[in-house]
Amino acid sequence: MSSRRPYLIRALYDWVLDNDLTPHLLVAADADGVDVPRQFVTEDGKITVNISPGAVRGLSLDNALISFSARFSGQNYNVSLPPGAVLALYARENGEGMLFGEVEAPPTAEPEDDSNGDGDGPDGGPSKKRAHLKVVK
Repeated sequence: MSSRRPYLIRALYDWVLDNDLTPHLLVAADADGVDVPRQFVTEDGKITVNISPGAVRGLSLDNALISFSARFSGQNYNVSLPPGAVLALYARENGEGMLFGEVEAPPTAEPEDDSNGDGDGPDGGPSKKRAHLKVVK
């Protein structure tokens, strides 16, 4: 199954904006695939980013990548990060939101099923069989 985190991030983002609040992301800056301005990362390896429509340009909250352009100390920076690196999304004004906890590893490609359907797996044991429908009279 795919991760639920990107879906929750989009839903929380909309919820915070619908309540006229300012959405912020807490990101694990040291996670794989995170591209943020390093001079703003805290000693514990985290960065908080305002992702309100007035603070960022070109915000994309995709399942595989969150990306946007923002200004940090007057300099433009293109930020990109996997949703699994988001530790929390919350409203700046009242702290309401959701803590996701640990960094979520990116999904890995599952090996294809090479079995020929005869029930013999690569180690001689039973292999996983795909579900199928059967007509019952």
